[in-house]
Amino acid sequence: GLDRLVFADHVVFGENLEAYGDPKAGGMQGGKQPTGPDGHWLEPLTLLSVLAGITSHTRLMTGILLAGLRTPATLAKTAATLDVLSEGRLDLGVGVGWQREEYEANGIPHARRGDRLDHTLEICQLLWRENVAAHQSPDVNFERIHMQPKPLQPCGIPIWIGGSLHPAALRRIVRFGTGWIPWGPDAADPAAGLQKIRSALAAGGRSSEGFAVTAPLAVKKNASGDIDIIATMASVPAMLEAGITDFRIRFPLPAEQTAVEDAITPVVEGFRNASGEFLN
Repeated sequence: GLDRLVFADHVVFGENLEAYGDPKAGGMQGGKQPTGPDGHWLEPLTLLSVLAGITSHTRLMTGILLAGLRTPATLAKTAATLDVLSEGRLDLGVGVGWQREEYEANGIPHARRGDRLDHTLEICQLLWRENVAAHQSPDVNFERIHMQPKPLQPCGIPIWIGGSLHPAALRRIVRFGTGWIPWGPDAADPAAGLQKIRSALAAGGRSSEGFAVTAPLAVKKNASGDIDIIATMASVPAMLEAGITDFRIRFPLPAEQTAVEDAITPVVEGFRNASGEFLN
């Protein structure tokens, strides 16, 4: 079966899609937004709630959720509910995104997106952890607040931080993260990025044991234009040795649902062959 289902998040779209490829705007150098502004993006937590009811073992993940576009207490409640409904299978991958217009449409200053994300995660973890919670900040103040149910996972919902490893992102990982979703320049060498994270965790008094990292696999093609499975998976053993825990690969799937499994199977088998000694 499937190990993990991951869905991205866009609440609304502006028309400046070029920002996706602009690192100064939070985009990926040379990247291209996969849809136009009228692309259909289902709200991921709602979608995962549906999938929670028709799956039993697959982990359910956002990658990434623009958490700062949600009010903190409401996101805490929504995520905790989904964790209970899925019997403890939720992972929250979060980030600040790349689209100024998305923040403006929600009445949130784009310049404060990093602070907004940190504040949201702080309140979420507080409400997941404390039976009676209190919080004071310039944006949100409350005393003796109760929120039930709590997440089913004993240590709370795992939070994966998406982004490049600039100082603010490293501080966010140390403070909140159980995993990292590489983005920007650091996505080219996630193993080196993991070393930066381990150093930051140690400096912050945290162990890196169990810390998760997902790495992109660049698709290599043979002369006929098909995926060269061996070449595509060649970097897998070294990345596993370095501590990478998850991999993602992007390739087109056939429109016919019955043909999807046939397209995926050789890729999965190629990964198993490349990673066999680490997974056994």
